[in-house]
Amino acid sequence: MGTYLLRRLIGTIPVMVLISLLVFLLIQAAPGDPTLMLLGEDSTQEDIDQATKRWGLDQPIYVQYVKFFMSAVQGDFGRSFKYDEPVLDVIINRIPATLELASASVIIAVIFAIPLGVWAAAKPNSWVDNTGTTFGLFGISMPSFWFGIMLILLFAGILNILPSAGRDTYGISGEPITGFYILDSALQGNWAGVRDGAEHVFLPALALGSNMLGILMRVTRSSVLEVMHEEYVTTARAKGLVERRVLWRHVVSNALIPVITVVGLELGTLLSGSIIVETVFSWPGSGSLLVTALNARDHPLVTGLVLVYTAAFVAINFLIDVLYAIIDPRIRY
Repeated sequence: MGTYLLRRLIGTIPVMVLISLLVFLLIQAAPGDPTLMLLGEDSTQEDIDQATKRWGLDQPIYVQYVKFFMSAVQGDFGRSFKYDEPVLDVIINRIPATLELASASVIIAVIFAIPLGVWAAAKPNSWVDNTGTTFGLFGISMPSFWFGIMLILLFAGILNILPSAGRDTYGISGEPITGFYILDSALQGNWAGVRDGAEHVFLPALALGSNMLGILMRVTRSSVLEVMHEEYVTTARAKGLVERRVLWRHVVSNALIPVITVVGLELGTLLSGSIIVETVFSWPGSGSLLVTALNARDHPLVTGLVLVYTAAFVAINFLIDVLYAIIDPRIRY
């Protein structure tokens, strides 16, 4: 297992290099001059020349990439054009909000999808199965941005029971500790802040996790149905075990491998898919930061953000491989 995991780690190196090169070339090819966008059309030619030289944009593209790559290897993604701060510092300030949103989305999806998928598989072709399948298709088919707008219209506009934008209410949050608003509030005993954070994160988390909920429900149902026809399940029933015990002890535990795979892959998708949802809900995370960086043609910030997303996706897949052997000891690498 150790050799396999080491090979997987080494295999991520060319992936990161190719992704960084591709993103760097694409952002360079995008129309628009970052100096004009950031300095404004009223800036003088002298100001533009100084900014171009300061940001290294006067050098050939291959020289810019080599400098960026050598610095990135050392953990330095350069300096943001727009914020005039180290790119890594800007990203670190925004990442906790995105992770908090993605975590809430996963929790909502898992809490509803797995029981619903197991229940539908336990009673195939019944009204429970049809209802679960309908919910699954709804989650898979519904565009997250449109669903988010509808949630805002219903819960914030008509019912007026949940906030429509932002991450917290001014004056309720305390001093940041970890960067996770709900966790920091709980650590400080600020239960009003915990409630406020939960209210703010619920709608964007529901909009972001709806697609994962539908996919996870369908995968759970299919996996449970497949395992229910295995011989050891039939043997367990023949021994006179209660059907509920057979279902949760023998069937569900052995049907978790594809479910965990989907959770891991969808978590990586949530991190990238949060870009649209964060924009709809004005959520101050890395997704909305990427949109701002793209609009400003902030080359170092865009490249740094995409590399962070790529590294997160690779790390999640690596963690899934480790969990395989923990959940199912029969797996050998």
